Amino acid sequence: MTNPEDLDEGEIRAGRHLGPLADTMGIEITEISAQRVVARMPVAGNTQPIGLLHGGASCVLAETIGSMGAMTHAGPGRVAMGIEISATHHRSAGSGHVTGVATLVHGGRSLATYDIQITDDDGRRVCTARLTCMLRDSP
Repeated sequence: MTNPEDLDEGEIRAGRHLGPLADTMGIEITEISAQRVVARMPVAGNTQPIGLLHGGASCVLAETIGSMGAMTHAGPGRVAMGIEISATHHRSAGSGHVTGVATLVHGGRSLATYDIQITDDDGRRVCTARLTCMLRDSP
């Protein structure tokens, strides 16, 4: 397990260290700013027993990219902690990748909220999520 004190804050904020869960799921950040975060995740390996993308995997993707945006919005010396997530699953995905786009809805001093759209390789919406993060000073 990685000791949080050994992590470089700049590496985290740049999306180069997403944590072991995101690494296991194959999440790759392709764009990151406080206003917008984009990432891809393979469907393979993140499925239900019947071979379709697991709804929990969509939530992990949504929380990962929303939290990265919130960390970027919070700035150096501050952290973001997810406090609420909701997701609606619109259609299934059985192969390829899904892409998540997190867009800042509210960026305050103590809270940041992101809308996240997850689409399949054909651009069809798979999931819509909303994440709110609490922003605090680093411990």
